[in-house]
Amino acid sequence: MKLAQLSTFAAALAISSVALAEGGGDRTFERMMTSNDRSMELFVAKEKAAGNPVVVNDKKDDKTRDL
Repeated sequence: MKLAQLSTFAAALAISSVALAEGGGDRTFERMMTSNDRSMELFVAKEKAAGNPVVVNDKKDDKTRDL
């Protein structure tokens, strides 16, 4: 009886973890990054139109990683 209860609990835990894995976090992150890129493009365009210099720092430090 304990083996049946343990296997039922393990199966329920496995099924729930699979169901919760597709919560839309990837879509939300992608939407956030797209919005961020768009807002940065608009900011740079606005600053160039105003005649202000825009500083771009391509140098990466030790804490920056490529994904």
